[in-house]
Order: sequence, then C-alpha cells, then structure tokens
Amino acid sequence: MIDHLIIEFDRALRTLFVPAPSRRDVPGAALPEADLSEAEKRHAAALMRVNHCGEICAQALYQGQSLTSHNPETRRALAYAAFEETEHLNWTEHRLAELGSHKSFLNPLWYAGSLAMGVIAGKCGDEWNLGFLAETERQVEQHLQSHLGSLPTHDRRSREIVEQMKVDEIGHARTAVKLGARELPPPVKWAMRAISGAMTRTTYYF
Repeated sequence: MIDHLIIEFDRALRTLFVPAPSRRDVPGAALPEADLSEAEKRHAAALMRVNHCGEICAQALYQGQSLTSHNPETRRALAYAAFEETEHLNWTEHRLAELGSHKSFLNPLWYAGSLAMGVIAGKCGDEWNLGFLAETERQVEQHLQSHLGSLPTHDRRSREIVEQMKVDEIGHARTAVKLGARELPPPVKWAMRAISGAMTRTTYYF
C-alpha cells in the first residue's frame, strides 16, 4: 500500500511539475507563426492555459477513477485516455511557451479537487465511472469547440492543437460508451459544468 501511494504521489508531481511526453508531434508545429496583436496573443495564451489546466484535471480524474476501479478493461481505457491527455499537456505547454505565457498557478488546487472527484466516481461502480468519463469528454469537446470559435482565425498553430484535442476527446467518450457507460443524472451534469466554468474563469487570468 505504501509503495502504491508513493507511485501515485510521484505521478501527481510529474503531472504538475515535469514537462509531459508525447509520441505525436505537436499539431501545427510546421505552420508559420501568425502575426498576432498583443491582445490576440494574450487571449490565445489564456485559452491555451485553460486547456492545459483542463488536461491537468483530466490526469487527476483518470488517476482517481483508476485507483477505485476493479475492472481491468475499465482501467485500460482510463490508462489509454490518460496517455493521450498527457500528449495534450505537452502540446498546450509547448504552445504557451511559444506565446510567451505561463501555466496556471492554480494547477495544484484543481488537481487535488479533480483527484477527489475521480475517486468518488470510481467508487460508484464501473458503469457510473465510465459514465463520468464519457460526460467529462463530451463537456471538454464542447469547451474546445467554443475555443475554436474564440481563437483568432489566423492563429493556425493554436487551432490545430485544439482541433486534434477535440478529435481525441470524442474518441475517449465513444470508448467509454462502448464499455458500458451509464448516462449521468442531469444534476450531476450541471454540477460538472458549474465546476468546469469556475475553473475556466479563474484559469483564464491566473
């Protein structure tokens, strides 16, 4: 048990403070940098910071869900989604550096809260656990779509990253449904949106 806790603590530290790995190249990296105004650059960076923080939360959610899931197939699905989310961390962190901005100072706080939510979801049973995964990915997809509508149209590097992230999130949701995800009750979905909204508003600036 102690060894397991040390491993999970190490995973949390790596997620929060170590540059994330990626097998895939950063989407749009070969495209020329857009000529952005200072306002456009700040806005694009703020949106990428929100996306980066969202991926931090996803890592914590999957970690918590995996800790309390008893189904090997569910744990494998969570592990696969977590790795692709790690690539998203890499991409968004890379883009933040290009835009001359920083990661959210609130990442440790949101990580802790998301980990607790993941543990609770896992304890509810694998069907609800997968349902939570599917709903999380659907809401992230909507969130990314809103960013595509808000990013400067000529900021193709940022847009390529967001587009690929959206494709991956759709795939994670479909996998969860195939594995037997249950549809979450509306109050749970509303609560998830409220928490996500609070994270988005604060992380945009901090």
